[in-house]
Amino acid sequence: MFFSVKLPFQDHEVADYERRRYRGFDQRWVHGREVRILRKALRIIRDEEPDRSPDLALDAPCGYGRFSAFLIDAGYRPVSCDLSPAMVRRARAKDSIFPAPMGIVGDLTRGLPVRAGAFPLVFSLRFFHHLHQREERRAALQEFARSSGGWLILSFYQANPLHRAQRALRRRIKKSRTRIKMISSQEFREEAADAGFRVVRIFPLIRGIHAQHIALLKKG
Repeated sequence: MFFSVKLPFQDHEVADYERRRYRGFDQRWVHGREVRILRKALRIIRDEEPDRSPDLALDAPCGYGRFSAFLIDAGYRPVSCDLSPAMVRRARAKDSIFPAPMGIVGDLTRGLPVRAGAFPLVFSLRFFHHLHQREERRAALQEFARSSGGWLILSFYQANPLHRAQRALRRRIKKSRTRIKMISSQEFREEAADAGFRVVRIFPLIRGIHAQHIALLKKG
């Protein structure tokens, strides 16, 4: 399954991004911390539904497939989804288990070409904080709810003065143009509830220091 649209991201750009993005010690540490939290979230899912076998998991956006191996090891069959066809191709290449790795090219804020409830698990890390407008976040959450058969694992950045100051300093030193959106815990819970999700648990990446949180949500 592969839907294609014309987008500017090229294969060589994906390779360069993959090589640079998590090469630093701090980012490798963050990745390891994320994986430990994700294992805890999946244990909660298994405890709540012990008779349900892992199935399809929508990884959206998948990027270059940073979590493809993790999802496969956890027993899921990842379906890689991204705005960039080059990213989807790279993520699919990380799947050496299933004979026909699946991918979708699409925009989460405008709807995906999938049937409602197609994925027992929807998985989205390092995406939500790039949505600066409430309407964009609402559209993404509604699409997650439509696509999900029950569960959503989603990271967001919770308002944190220390992390905000750190990022401002980094932008000044490195001249970075990247901006992220931090929202309060109350805002996140309200937006999730408006989309039909119940917050099961929220895990801080580093309590009080790092703004990133990983939320386990369930429909209904």
